[in-house]
Amino acid sequence: MTEPLGVCVAGALGSVGRALVPAIALAGDLRLHSAVSRRETGRDIGEALGGDPLGVALESDLEAALDRSPDVLVDYTHPAVVSRHVALALERRIPVVIGTSGLFDDDFTAIDAAARAAGVGVASGNFSLTAALLQHLAKIAARRVPCFEITEQNDALKPDVPSGTARELAELLARERAPSAARPAVELIGPHEARGAAIAGVPVHSLRLPGSNAAVEVVFGAPGERLTIRHEEQGDPSIFVAGTLLAARRVQGFSGLVRGLDSLLFDG
Repeated sequence: MTEPLGVCVAGALGSVGRALVPAIALAGDLRLHSAVSRRETGRDIGEALGGDPLGVALESDLEAALDRSPDVLVDYTHPAVVSRHVALALERRIPVVIGTSGLFDDDFTAIDAAARAAGVGVASGNFSLTAALLQHLAKIAARRVPCFEITEQNDALKPDVPSGTARELAELLARERAPSAARPAVELIGPHEARGAAIAGVPVHSLRLPGSNAAVEVVFGAPGERLTIRHEEQGDPSIFVAGTLLAARRVQGFSGLVRGLDSLLFDG
């Protein structure tokens, strides 16, 4: 019988971590290897979450947890530390699932190279099923409609712009085709920044306002018609659980970086 995969959760007391830990404990093919957090160290993670003890104490030292050889690291922490966390795992040839946003193209290029050198997999992206469907359907639309732009919104306190979901979407669509909207037919009058930031050639517009839930939409325009595909989050972190656990399982089977849950769910 196959042993359950040991999962190290970094950010175990964060919004997504709090939903992930109980799901791992209930999964027959997974086990909670370690729970890393800056708060409540030494306390049983199950009790810290208001439930029954799980036999895993919270700890603040990620390196010590990785030295005990989990089968996968799942990271939902902060843009300032996620690159270091991934590097620590890859040094130990431990696969990684990155749910943290705020990484850029150069970061992903370096992660892919390090993962291939280590011979292990890394999965990154928005692990909501409906966000994956947005990416999948938008790629299909981009093959037929050459003019498109992306708008995303988040709470005023979100530090990274654009969001990881919007950045990843722009890069995925750019691989399908270069957007015609990136080459305006008229000379612009006024600040060019008003047209958004060019991410892989795709105009992306970010809103940061109090009271805003995360949302991303891509708008395709053709003469006389327009198609909008939009994904909204309603503040429930459990939407990321099923996709994250699927990625933790699938990441065991490949080498290098795979970006986007849609890449794990769909062939093209």
